[in-house]
Amino acid sequence: MSAQRDRLDAASREPLEALLQAIPGGFNSIPDIVERRALVDGLLAAQMAEVPPTDRVVAEDRVIAGPQGAPDLRVRVYTPVDGTGVVLPGILYIHGGGMIMGSLEANELTCAMLCEAVNAVVVSTDYRKAPENPHPAPSHDCYAALAWTVEHASALGIDTDRLGVFGGSAGGNLAIALSLMARDRGAPAITYVMAPYPMIDDRNQTPSSREITEVGIWDRAGNIEAWAWFLGGAAADAYAAPARATDLRGLPPMFIDVGDMDLFRDEDVDFAGRLLQAGNPLEFHVYPGAYHASEIFAPTAELSQRIWDTRIAALTRALHG
Repeated sequence: MSAQRDRLDAASREPLEALLQAIPGGFNSIPDIVERRALVDGLLAAQMAEVPPTDRVVAEDRVIAGPQGAPDLRVRVYTPVDGTGVVLPGILYIHGGGMIMGSLEANELTCAMLCEAVNAVVVSTDYRKAPENPHPAPSHDCYAALAWTVEHASALGIDTDRLGVFGGSAGGNLAIALSLMARDRGAPAITYVMAPYPMIDDRNQTPSSREITEVGIWDRAGNIEAWAWFLGGAAADAYAAPARATDLRGLPPMFIDVGDMDLFRDEDVDFAGRLLQAGNPLEFHVYPGAYHASEIFAPTAELSQRIWDTRIAALTRALHG
């Protein structure tokens, strides 16, 4: 076992060690991106198969228009059974995956849980991914999904005065990028942004970005590779790497959390400080012993439950008042 993994929360470490025994080096060690995506989707599908489906949520797939000149997008709309015909808060959910992986299907459990726990309509959006579709394709797709959600809010049963965006990791990047885009374009209005452990700095120069090299989940080498694919050789702007934004004024209230054994720890700490200095309301948490997405890989760990309880409480306060 590596010295870095010795520092992880014990209950959260067990499933990680099992994963690394099955895939030495972790899934980032698989060079072919198509094969890597299939493997990760398979692992998450097996995890979901162990959880009984809820009968408290109805899910419906839609195909919506993408950005002008781009392909259509898939979204999956989750509505509480008891919420049909009632106007509820809305959450645009943006999945993670380092801009190179992830899917609607792999995030079904999380979206259904958020829908039921927060009592909100959740619109989960897919988006084009690198390396086939580098920046700005992902953020443009997510902005199109946000605009569609607002345009169809009445039919979806969403109160546009209570509209949140949730995205973790790469999804956190895109959630924050959307808040910058919406501010700069003047619309749509976003009530709240929840961005767990967001991937926001392409420079890989923080202490934690150099420290986290052998945890086994999203270490330095994998992050450098993902950013290279996402940027496609172009320079990063603030919409690609929100840590580069020079003006953070006028953004919606945000929630950011990160583990102390997460590669993104220090870029998120730095960004949180700058958000506060710019006058933005922020709730920020650092969890000792948590690695990147540990609450996904170890859902039954007490630490994971604490992470989710804190998020659900914050979302409920923000969207229900």
